[in-house]
Amino acid sequence: MKHYWFTEEHEMLRRVVREFSEQEIRPKIRELDAKEEFDRSILDKMGEMGFLGVCIPVRYGGAGMDYLALGIVSEMLEWGDTAFRETISVHVALNSLAIFQWGTEEQKEKWLIPQARGEKIACYALTEPNAGSDVRGIQTRAVRQGDVYILNGEKMWITLADVADHFLVFAKTDPEAGHRGISAFLVERGAPGLKTGTIHGKLGARASNTGWIVFEDTPVPAENMLGEEGEGFKIAMSALDNGRYTVAAGAVGVIRASLEESVAYAKQRTAFGQPIANFQLVQQKIALMQQRLDVATQLVYHAGWLKNQGIRNTRETSVAKWYATEAAFASANDAIQIHGAYGYSNEYNVERYLRNAKGAVIYEGTSEIHTLLQAQYALGYRKDKPLRRELPAYDPEEWTREA
Repeated sequence: MKHYWFTEEHEMLRRVVREFSEQEIRPKIRELDAKEEFDRSILDKMGEMGFLGVCIPVRYGGAGMDYLALGIVSEMLEWGDTAFRETISVHVALNSLAIFQWGTEEQKEKWLIPQARGEKIACYALTEPNAGSDVRGIQTRAVRQGDVYILNGEKMWITLADVADHFLVFAKTDPEAGHRGISAFLVERGAPGLKTGTIHGKLGARASNTGWIVFEDTPVPAENMLGEEGEGFKIAMSALDNGRYTVAAGAVGVIRASLEESVAYAKQRTAFGQPIANFQLVQQKIALMQQRLDVATQLVYHAGWLKNQGIRNTRETSVAKWYATEAAFASANDAIQIHGAYGYSNEYNVERYLRNAKGAVIYEGTSEIHTLLQAQYALGYRKDKPLRRELPAYDPEEWTREA
């Protein structure tokens, strides 16, 4: 289905990323998933293709495309496998776009350019062992001592934790100030007292690196603070608007993959002397997948269009993430039902889609959190206040200008 907001450049990008997923991800993913193995070579190729800087201006090392392109890359990489969309969500949406939005020119030169080029890999360190949805509950501390802040604390469930070169870390600089006492810091691997490790035994996204980070008296130069002291909560939430957008777009990829594989299987599998595609209850499941795909696509790329215009889209991105991830889980479940016993084994991809899709209804705001957000918007209890620095609107001339 063609959509009015996609240009020929967008459609070409979709074909390129789908071909990349078909050639580089799908042939390897069953083995990588089974071994819980992260393949850095695929990440490097994503960098060479420009995916790791897709919506970053050319002058900062990026491809100079727009936020719709970010959604397309997320969708079609997750059509290959969730593990590689997660890289886009964390490296690009949560980290690089946060630096682009909040960073100084000096910080963009030092941190953003190598990330957009794929020379350095970045992650986003917010969640802690006892603080997920309750961001205010983080315990990591940052105490200023002269020209440095000393970090102490632990982060958990951090995508790319054990392979990242750069870390965007949130810590409390004023524990008595609630969410206004949180600040954001850019930290490099190799900093004294910084340790990382990998978490094994995940239900899904097994080919992605997920881990923990520990800070033990880790010194961070004051110049590495992103934004101003006490702006960390705002930075974290504005970054989540971008991360949730890519999660939602990735969920569209799961719905698309579930639908395509269900259609192909239903046409070739026979029962009672005819293809199971002829049975109405199978058709019902396929029709529901198509409906979910169409609705999720509209919600997701509407949010991307708002980003292009520079319009605040916290509510729209929230409902897109909420709907699309639930729709992806339901579609993967229906795909397994259509495949029958074969869907219950890893002989077909659909069992992996279901395992992967479950994670997305939890991270970057559980479905329950998004339910509450939407209710608060509808009731008028929640209104978005202007930020000191909004995410810049897409300007094709400015984005493609050389340094």
